[in-house]
Amino acid sequence: MERASGKTLRIEINYAPLPSQSKFHGSTARFKGFSGPIGSGKSQALCQEAIRLSYLNPGRQGLIGAPTYPMLRDATLTSFLEVLNSNRIRHELNKSESVLVMKDTGSRIYFRAVDDFERLRGTNLAWFGLDELTYTAEEAWLRLEGRLRDPRASRLCGFAVWTPKGFDWVYRRFVRDVVAGYDVVLAQPFENRYVLDRIPDFYDRLKESYDAKFFEQEALGEYLNVQSGAVYGAFKRSRNVREIEVDTGLPLFWALDFNVDPMSSIVAQKSGEEIRVLDEVVLSRASTVQACEEFHARYPNHQAGIVVYGDASGQRLQTAGTTDYQIIKEYFRRTAYKNLKFLVPPSNPSVRERVALVNAKLFSADEEVRLLVHPGCTGLVADLEEVTYKPDSGIIDKDRDSKRTHLSDALGYLIWQECRPRAKFGEQGRRLI
Repeated sequence: MERASGKTLRIEINYAPLPSQSKFHGSTARFKGFSGPIGSGKSQALCQEAIRLSYLNPGRQGLIGAPTYPMLRDATLTSFLEVLNSNRIRHELNKSESVLVMKDTGSRIYFRAVDDFERLRGTNLAWFGLDELTYTAEEAWLRLEGRLRDPRASRLCGFAVWTPKGFDWVYRRFVRDVVAGYDVVLAQPFENRYVLDRIPDFYDRLKESYDAKFFEQEALGEYLNVQSGAVYGAFKRSRNVREIEVDTGLPLFWALDFNVDPMSSIVAQKSGEEIRVLDEVVLSRASTVQACEEFHARYPNHQAGIVVYGDASGQRLQTAGTTDYQIIKEYFRRTAYKNLKFLVPPSNPSVRERVALVNAKLFSADEEVRLLVHPGCTGLVADLEEVTYKPDSGIIDKDRDSKRTHLSDALGYLIWQECRPRAKFGEQGRRLI
């Protein structure tokens, strides 16, 4: 970069790009994308391209966006700051305004969630970059395209990184119907030697957590129609429905989806890596207390105890000043049960991740069945066979049948808490870049 004094500013960054990353950075297209599977270096590519453009456009304004504010705060901004700090690149972050100033160049970088895309109108930009584009509305991308018009910019560029998510607008715009000025790099699986050096069995372990189709999309970066038709496509009666007996030596898992009509829950146990659904409780226009009474009538004194799972919304205060989980705790305090435990997340997992994990337990990419359902659970079986996505979307259709989705949602909360992938000792429990 040429300074006003006539001297050239040179910075060195500790970054040895992978072949796909090099191709992405080398593209001179006005609009370019980096599409790749988990662990392909998308986050690193996003951060490095943003830094590069901030130096190519000294004193100008750029924007880094993510689909939601929590993703922006916890993943995108965190990764960007790690790169700056590890390379001692001078910067100043105004947290209240979510604006970062690059001290060497005076460039300003706005960090914005793009879910409310109407707020993206306004200031001219020299460049912008979006994280996880497949979870972003097309209108947000178009708004930013319209803002890419700084007449004093040296290099106008809009770019994005993403994991494939079916034949959506991103696929159509960047891959299928590429127009002039657009370019895309399709990163290959197994290319990221940094991940494989650190975790040699990275892809093998994903096979345990994903069903076969989802593994192809997330781990291999394939464009597939994973969101069409049945949500639980891995379910088959012939392999997942089986007579199961209660094991008195194992605790009962009670998972709830809090609805007034119907109030739905499932009862299960876990043996090793296998989840066994024993029973379902479906009550019309019922309260949480009535659900407790029905559960207690069926299982009056299971000595191994109860573990309660469910929707994070059950932690919200009701008009009576208590929560659903407090009601359950108070009810069982008055019974013979002395061993009651709650495993409820502060916020619900994404539907996409929860569904993928349920499918993986039904029939994983390594062809293992780790989820069995008692034939008496007719409502849950109906869910697993009949729940579908809305057309051309990743949104579960909850309007087609008011009886559907509740039991499978309850099952999903349980499986997420018990079976979600967790970093082994010594690994970093954060996003791979």
